[in-house]
Amino acid sequence: MPTSTSAVNPENPALGHDLAGELSAQVALLRRRATTVLTHMAPEAVELGEIFAAAGHELALVGGPVRDAFLGRSSADLDFATSASPDQTQALLAGWGDAHWDIGKEFGTIGAKRFAKGKVPEVVVEVTTYRTDEYDPASRKPVVAFGDTLEGDLSRRDFTVNAMAVRLPELTFVDPHDGLVDLAAQLLRTPIEAARSFDDDPLRMMRAARFAAQIGFTVEASAHQAIVDMAERITIVSAERVRDELSKLLLASRPRLGLSVLVETGLADHVLPELPAMALAVDEHRRHKDVYEHSLTVLNQAIDLETEPDGAVPGPDLVLRLAALLHDAGKPATRKFEDGGTVSFHHHELVGAKLASKRLKALRYDKETVAAVTRLVELHLRFHGYGEGAWTDSAVRRYVTDAGPLLERLHRLTRADCTTRNKRKAQRLSAAYDDLEARIEKLQGEEELASIRPDLDGAQIMAILGIGPGPEVGVAYRFLMELRLDRGPLDHDTARDELLTWWNARED
Repeated sequence: MPTSTSAVNPENPALGHDLAGELSAQVALLRRRATTVLTHMAPEAVELGEIFAAAGHELALVGGPVRDAFLGRSSADLDFATSASPDQTQALLAGWGDAHWDIGKEFGTIGAKRFAKGKVPEVVVEVTTYRTDEYDPASRKPVVAFGDTLEGDLSRRDFTVNAMAVRLPELTFVDPHDGLVDLAAQLLRTPIEAARSFDDDPLRMMRAARFAAQIGFTVEASAHQAIVDMAERITIVSAERVRDELSKLLLASRPRLGLSVLVETGLADHVLPELPAMALAVDEHRRHKDVYEHSLTVLNQAIDLETEPDGAVPGPDLVLRLAALLHDAGKPATRKFEDGGTVSFHHHELVGAKLASKRLKALRYDKETVAAVTRLVELHLRFHGYGEGAWTDSAVRRYVTDAGPLLERLHRLTRADCTTRNKRKAQRLSAAYDDLEARIEKLQGEEELASIRPDLDGAQIMAILGIGPGPEVGVAYRFLMELRLDRGPLDHDTARDELLTWWNARED
């Protein structure tokens, strides 16, 4: 893989001269790895390069696919930059792919797809005209200006590890900002001055946290400080774009690293203020757990309880992760110092559910996600006390019914919420929940708890009571539902007698 003359400087001053030898060896290893990956990736990329070159245009593989190639990862989704205009790109891709789209055309991006054929997997490409982006201080959307060189396009990328390219079809590696050295050092550094980069596109600050979560890299010191100084600038970015970055962060393999960046830099104060607020719930005598650290631990433990794709809660699961992160969001607002030096957080689950709902709505999450996360936060304490006294079958039925389709997630959230260092207490709680799950499984087998209904339907209620459709049918239905939860399945005659007894007492 040929290399451009400006490609690699192992003695990048930002890294320190003492690392030069070690980094040089790591760079050489990364280069060998990338050659192998790009060789397998290259057929479609080289073919597109030849098509664009024949039409008089430049084409280069850029960004994530190049970075991932050096990390030994291949991708079926390929990103390219080109000197061609969006219209010219669209015409070329229309002849190459089985399908193409122009949904990102105003930003210079045209997409195309080749469907899988035999042993050849599906390939998705996005080709973007060389460009520069910047934000108008009064606008929430970036202003797009098309550029004319690959090097100029790379300079507008968020981080040097994403500012590497491979020119096509000749497969020449281009790395004007020493991204390969930063990749070897596991460092997130901006191609240009960090303050200028983040001022041009404040969302890059969120991306720093996201990439820390995705690939485990450290934010370079000057970039970190620039985020601290400019954190408030993130408020100019639309809620939808911030939400998308936050979701990618949470769905990454190391979300705790990314969340730490958000909190340490002050970004979380503007995008997820409930998170840093949890750190304030520790009193000066440390008479209870650090709620912030506890929540991050619960998040990690919940992730460990996610299942494979064919399991009950396939990971990564955004709803479970959001609920784990926000389950104690209500603690700062409900903290109370009791007599004797204890600290209480009465009804923090209810307050937390309201706070979670408000925050997720502000971030423009869909209604289903908001409702699911809010319900899990509200229910996360329901289990507490189970091990101190056996629940009745009625209580178990209500637990299952209240959780509804969220039951498997609630199982995992409740188990993850145990962060005590007391091994005996942890074992006792785990055993208690094992017992509850066993009882749920037994009752589900006997009563189909997931689809509990009253023993009489609406038509039967009206016939027995001699009434027509109206609100009273709903009231009677709810009475029978409570009866069903309390006593389990009843035969028709017993349910009828109970309904009539209730109805007559109500009329009196």
